[in-house]
Amino acid sequence: MRHLFLTMGFGVLLTLSACSNQPLAPQSAVTGPDTAQSTINPAWLSTAAAQQALADGKLSSEQLVSYYLQQIASNNNSGHQLAAISDINPDAMSQAQQLDAERRAGKVRSALHGLPVVLKANIATKDSLPTTAGALALQGHLTPADAELVSQLRTAGAIILAKANLSEWANFRGENSASGWSALGGQVRNPHLLSHTPCGSSSGSAVAVAADFTLLAVGTETDGSIMCPSAINGIVGIKPSRAAVSGEGIIPIASAQDIAGPMARTVYGAALLLDAMLSPQAKQQFTQPLSTAARQAPTAGKVLLVRAYDKQDQALPQILDKLAAALTAAGIEVVSTDRWQLPPELYQAELKVLVYEFKRDLEQWLRDYQVPAERDTLAEIVAFNQAIGETALGFFGQEYLQQAAAINLETDKVSYQQALNQSRQLSEAALDQYLREQGFDAIILPSYGPAWPIDHVKGDAFNFGTSTAAAVAGYPSVTIPAGFSSILPLGVSLVGLPWTEPELLALASLLEQQLAAYQQPGFVKQLSE
Repeated sequence: MRHLFLTMGFGVLLTLSACSNQPLAPQSAVTGPDTAQSTINPAWLSTAAAQQALADGKLSSEQLVSYYLQQIASNNNSGHQLAAISDINPDAMSQAQQLDAERRAGKVRSALHGLPVVLKANIATKDSLPTTAGALALQGHLTPADAELVSQLRTAGAIILAKANLSEWANFRGENSASGWSALGGQVRNPHLLSHTPCGSSSGSAVAVAADFTLLAVGTETDGSIMCPSAINGIVGIKPSRAAVSGEGIIPIASAQDIAGPMARTVYGAALLLDAMLSPQAKQQFTQPLSTAARQAPTAGKVLLVRAYDKQDQALPQILDKLAAALTAAGIEVVSTDRWQLPPELYQAELKVLVYEFKRDLEQWLRDYQVPAERDTLAEIVAFNQAIGETALGFFGQEYLQQAAAINLETDKVSYQQALNQSRQLSEAALDQYLREQGFDAIILPSYGPAWPIDHVKGDAFNFGTSTAAAVAGYPSVTIPAGFSSILPLGVSLVGLPWTEPELLALASLLEQQLAAYQQPGFVKQLSE
């Protein structure tokens, strides 16, 4: 799920050149079909503002959907050519009208009632939206059932607006890929700087939120695929605790690490969406809605601030200084460290787990969700791609698909189990030395380095990323906008023990207010050196 972080080592600073194609200018008022003029402009609304406008009758869900569909039509495959959306739900407007009628009748299903949500294209829906993981082998595939989280969102009154493009097969197809590219959807672009990566694999979900194509979106992560695109596109992303959200119906990489999570422009918005997606197990862990926790003062007494990446980008020291000052002013003890390094054995064990479970879990999904028999095994998908050639594969290979296809689930089971145990022990030890043994309430560290240029020859050029420990251990993490390197967003991540989402979200909200680092993207075409 979603971006496998295995390489690092690139970073440049550029200066801004003249640019055109700025975001669409807000209108003073909007109208929807057969509605009176509204006093609320839907452009760049926060989730809380949208909720209030709907409750006050100053905005309808129909108007909100109409606005986002216009934004997508203007800037997805034309205009800024962001390629964030792969398919639009033809029923989105009728869903909005139905939910507006329910609201007028006094029926409000939940706090999410009437709010649009974009889903990553690896999440099954029982409608006319295909579930493809961006792969030509699954082109047009309609699933016979909703994923569990989709059923939950529909029950809560969310509007499924569209599906989002992604790194093909959630960036687990082959080496030297470029994040955000898929054979079906093309290349997703970063709305802050169109020549640069959106990161992945939940590229389209993050960009859809960042570019105001939607209020909310769902991404998925195996290692970094919520955290990296959220940070690099300047929005909020939550990677929940293991088992906090059902994975049923999502095209998998590996159930040991796969998890879906929310993306939004504010901590409150992300928490609200997560509330509607929680598993029964998670609901038992939390005594109040996460969206309520996100509006409360933090209870953290001591946090560890990781400064090991200060030299990776010249903007980071000031950002971390400001962050530390904000925490100290709030009465929270800040202990800094410049040491943060995970053992190489962790990455090796992680990859072994992912390859094994990819074979086991993906082939089960292909059968359960009725993919045609000639493409319901990894070997058949590999053969399909080879037969189609460049049309299916583009500019890189399918090494991970091939490695997984070659796995023998019986004879390789022992070594897989050893790798699973090792990866979890190493990742938990890296976090527990601070969270359990030294009693820190959270670890705060830079999420990822700034975006790099899109390169369809060499592939991604990661500078650094910090998602792996929490991803493998199954601990929750939250990334929020923290500042900028030139015009490229930088995020900071908050990591805590399992089921500490309420505490992390309260702390993230405090930092969100104090750092005030969110900015609308400029849709800059290119930078000059």
